[in-house]
Amino acid sequence: MSVAVLKPGWLTTVQDRGRYGYANLGVGNAGPMDEVALRLANLLVGNDEGAGALEYTASGPCLRFAQAVRVALTGAMFEVRANGAALPMWQSHVLPAGATLEIGATTRGLRGYLAVAGSFALAPVLGSVATDLNAALGPFGGRALRTGDSIDLNALPGVDLDPDTKPRWSLDPRPWFDFDPAHPIHLIAGTHADALDPASRMALHQAEFRIDRDSNRVGLRLDGPRLALSAPLELASEAIAFGTVQLPPGGQPIVLMAEHPTTGGYPRIGQVAAFDLPRLAQLRPGDTLRFIAIDQDEAQSRYLARERELARLAAAIAQRLQP
Repeated sequence: MSVAVLKPGWLTTVQDRGRYGYANLGVGNAGPMDEVALRLANLLVGNDEGAGALEYTASGPCLRFAQAVRVALTGAMFEVRANGAALPMWQSHVLPAGATLEIGATTRGLRGYLAVAGSFALAPVLGSVATDLNAALGPFGGRALRTGDSIDLNALPGVDLDPDTKPRWSLDPRPWFDFDPAHPIHLIAGTHADALDPASRMALHQAEFRIDRDSNRVGLRLDGPRLALSAPLELASEAIAFGTVQLPPGGQPIVLMAEHPTTGGYPRIGQVAAFDLPRLAQLRPGDTLRFIAIDQDEAQSRYLARERELARLAAAIAQRLQP
């Protein structure tokens, strides 16, 4: 079983939940920008929620499947067609052998995810099939997909792939997909938040920032008021994370994303709450955002509430997929 890449789309990569345990060697996590969307796509087709899936940005790929497969698409709202017919997202579908799946442009949000039942038959690199573009690690030498690529699929013996006998069902994306720039991004105070001058501390939580076009999977550059420190800081390079907000000398913050380096020496003025990272990942260049303060206890409570809801949903989906 295999899938042929007829058109690669924009920045289509294989991602699982990430490559963990190697930060001491300078190897970052990579993984999906919108982790929740990837997990839900996998659950919809009966995979482990951390299995490898495709992530694509702004415009998706065109793929041909050699044999019948079950697929699900989540994340941003894309125009999707299978053999020329419109295909709803956030829903499990069976595609017949030889089917062509075309994922067009996004109409809302930025990043989409495609999971295939059984996932891809790819050799892990340091325990993961996540593509780290910056470090050139992962499938296909750590690069995005190209026209002519072929990806083998794991066989699923005994699985019913008859579209006439297996009912389709779907998820409501609204609890999981919210990219509305009017909704603020929750920010925990960083180690060096108090080092900002008074005007900058106020601006960080009251001003509007715009996502610069020079943004990618490593980080989002934010255009807005120039932030400044009350006094210069001499800092050693320290560990940083997905969602860390750094302040370079130019005064324009950078929010580190999935392919962030493992350490950094700029002041860390904030940390985006983990439950808001999927929302942040779906904002496009040119979109605006505002930060709102949240303390660590509340951020953790909201993250755990989300994980409990995901676990409940995973159990319901698994029961629904039983023969």
